[in-house]
Amino acid sequence: MTGADFPGPLYRAVVEYDGTDFLGFQIQAEGRTVQGELERAAQRLTQQPVRVIGSGRTDTGVHAAGQVIVFRTTWRHTTADLLRGLNALLPSDLSVLSLDLAPATFHPRFSARERWYRYQVGQWPRHSPLRARYAWEIPDELDVDAMNAASGSLLGTHDFATFGQPTQGENTIRHLSEAHWRREPPYLYFDIRGNAFLRHMVRTLVGTLVRVGRSQLTPDAFTALFSACQRALAAPPAPPQGLILMAVTYPSEDLQHLSGTPVATQA
Repeated sequence: MTGADFPGPLYRAVVEYDGTDFLGFQIQAEGRTVQGELERAAQRLTQQPVRVIGSGRTDTGVHAAGQVIVFRTTWRHTTADLLRGLNALLPSDLSVLSLDLAPATFHPRFSARERWYRYQVGQWPRHSPLRARYAWEIPDELDVDAMNAASGSLLGTHDFATFGQPTQGENTIRHLSEAHWRREPPYLYFDIRGNAFLRHMVRTLVGTLVRVGRSQLTPDAFTALFSACQRALAAPPAPPQGLILMAVTYPSEDLQHLSGTPVATQA
């Protein structure tokens, strides 16, 4: 079933979650998932079957600050009441930040113009159990200038087959508008924006760019393996806990709220 198979208007929400204890976004036959928890809370609140559709399927252990979802339901109270009710039933590692009614043609994945991910590298001398929940701990010095020189080759439209597998079909062409490292001690942040991403693409890019930062790979060698379109040439994916889906953006016409339907936000 898809969201279109359920009755009622289309609700759109932005959700945040700590992915540590989830087996990813997509519902599984067994195990705890973001989609599963959202559907469970919505069904309990509305007393109706609900199917949640997300803008992307984050992997096990990956976090989100701005995942976009939609679902249909018949709700006789206000949007603000629906928001409060959902958050009252959701677990502490998952929250709905905002909720509104979306145009009937809106789809969180196919309507998206761009996705923004951030990867966090933590540079502290010893293991930090609290901070390591949201970062890849790398105490060694990394050459950020070299990493940015390599990252520059990613901008534009290219075949990213070296760094991931397509989620559907065989198309590995993607467009990136940003791929940049910056140092804010004790963190290194890698911000990357694109129209879509291959499976494990961001984490594999980070793992390979860290090799550049460690002088195990030159920027020119990175560009060469990128151009080769051979998955075996890339480094293993970076650990999932450093990756955060920050936001998903849409064309302006998809962001026009239905007349008389204010956006409800979590206080």
